[in-house]
Amino acid sequence: MYAIIRLTGKQFKVEQGDKIIVDRLAEEEGKTITLTEVLLISKDGKTTVGAPLIDKASVKLKVLEHLKGDKIRVAKYKAKSRYRKVYGHRQLQTALEVVALSVK
Repeated sequence: MYAIIRLTGKQFKVEQGDKIIVDRLAEEEGKTITLTEVLLISKDGKTTVGAPLIDKASVKLKVLEHLKGDKIRVAKYKAKSRYRKVYGHRQLQTALEVVALSVK
């Protein structure tokens, strides 16, 4: 059984027990979140597609930890003017674990 959910403006394919990393959420570590933005569910070879969401479907997620992503380098450059600027950025992220998928 798997589901496609919408979280932080992105879509994720999740199964029970999966661990995903999303943009930082305002929830505390160890807390459980119930997400109702389920776009698609496939169970026993039978697929249900929402329009756009599936009513009475939910996914329970547990917040594992808050972390930072890999550092990326951003460079600005303008030709013929000796303008160069390099800086780094680390995105704030949250690690989640899928506890349960349910359809009522």
